[in-house]
Amino acid sequence: MRKIIHIDMDCFYAAVEMRDFPEYRDIPLAVGGDGPRSVLCTCNYQARKFGVRSAMPASKAKLLCPELTIVHGRMSVYKEISEHIREIFSRYTHLIEPLSLDEAFLDVTDSVQCHGSATLIAEKIRSDIYNELNLTASAGVAPNKFIAKIASDENKPNGQCVVTPDNVNSFVEQLSLKKIPGIGPKTFQKLQSFGFTTCADVRASSIANLTTIVGKFATSLYQKSHGIDNRELEVSRQRKSLAIETTLMADVYSETECLIVIEKLYPQLVERLAKVEGRQIVRQGIKLKFNDFNQTTVEQQSLAAEENVFHRLLPKAHERAKGRGIRLVGLTLGFSEPIIENNAQSKQLSLL
Repeated sequence: MRKIIHIDMDCFYAAVEMRDFPEYRDIPLAVGGDGPRSVLCTCNYQARKFGVRSAMPASKAKLLCPELTIVHGRMSVYKEISEHIREIFSRYTHLIEPLSLDEAFLDVTDSVQCHGSATLIAEKIRSDIYNELNLTASAGVAPNKFIAKIASDENKPNGQCVVTPDNVNSFVEQLSLKKIPGIGPKTFQKLQSFGFTTCADVRASSIANLTTIVGKFATSLYQKSHGIDNRELEVSRQRKSLAIETTLMADVYSETECLIVIEKLYPQLVERLAKVEGRQIVRQGIKLKFNDFNQTTVEQQSLAAEENVFHRLLPKAHERAKGRGIRLVGLTLGFSEPIIENNAQSKQLSLL
């Protein structure tokens, strides 16, 4: 049986700001832009009491919490701290799957640290982070990634939840489906309309029935509702895509206005692409987010980042606006799978 730990820093960006600037410690605080079109990266727990959340428009957050202080992020500082946290992880295992700057999965199945106890290792990691960085982290300990990730959220902030193999069934059975990664508000609402609110409800159904509701996600949902997740840690991740986008100061409505934005974004995309080594482009795409916060992406196969391809994709994407204002424009590139070694000969995976 595997021993997986999910470590998640507590309101990481905001916590760093509160640590470095004492005047922020006892007030509602968020990190992000403070302009009328900006969104929040994260917020502290004082702000969350008012309903403020990450990815929320700053304007809405201010309505919910007029006393909210919004500060601009210091990404270089966050990255430096993240590297220190990663070094702490490496003291206990080399099997680490970073998910972002502030969270990661660790496989400690074969670790000899702390007498091989995953519970004690998680406690020690959290203690190291606090003693060395004066920041808190929460942890979930479980036999697989799915349960460990959910468990890490159970006793936040600065808490830990351990789900032993014997307790997997009882932990998962009454779990709300909205807590399962991949189930957003709309999918949860749809499942609710068919009578599914907990994992117990899913267990009583079948994959065939679930497929009529959530399509290809049915098998994964059914397995997770039984506490099954056989995914290994991805310890060496390769970039699968590259994107650049901008939130506009005011909504635009015409293709011409969108085209002007694309022409400004394209050189920035090329500049970022120059820093990506060893990856073959296989597709290009345009992303538009509308003023009702719905969004669309249009893509096509491509072997290079060509500006004229973005121009050709724009009309189809713009047509989907159906009169709505466009608040964000983005350009995306998709990369092929990395080359794999086989009998000392390199073979590239199919592009299709």
